[in-house]
Amino acid sequence: AHGFEKQVFPVKTLIIRAGQFDRQVHFIEKGMTRSYTLHDGKEITTWFSMEGDVACGSWDLYRNKAGFEYVETLEETLVYSISIETLNELYKSDIDIANWMRVLQQENFLRLQDIHISRLNLSAYERYEKLMSECPALFHRVTLGHIASFLGITQQSLSRIRAKGYFLT
Repeated sequence: AHGFEKQVFPVKTLIIRAGQFDRQVHFIEKGMTRSYTLHDGKEITTWFSMEGDVACGSWDLYRNKAGFEYVETLEETLVYSISIETLNELYKSDIDIANWMRVLQQENFLRLQDIHISRLNLSAYERYEKLMSECPALFHRVTLGHIASFLGITQQSLSRIRAKGYFLT
């Protein structure tokens, strides 16, 4: 399609860096990315994106300024990339693309809201159980360290939850 560039990123490639203005939106066809921030030098996983998802810096896309998070590939990842400017022009000229992206962003907003509410209301075990039931494939594609970070717990806590035999993966 017009304006899209096919790219393949090797595993462990930083495709977006905090503090660097990034003008690309990456639509993932195959593979997986992890978004994270740094807090006291420690990586805090904030999001996973996989087939059918979009990887981009949210501040870059919505605020037109350098973002606060990093996005790295967890697997070899095939994307179709487009500049934010070209994407914004497509929104004006193609209602189907505009609506498709609106729905995608709605889903991401609802996922973020759900994560936020879960962090406030659920125990570590309940958050783990919820993630297992909603995203079982994640546990076969992502390290336990990244999952623990995403759940807001230490890897030791995650190991204890798993060791109790609640879940066998």
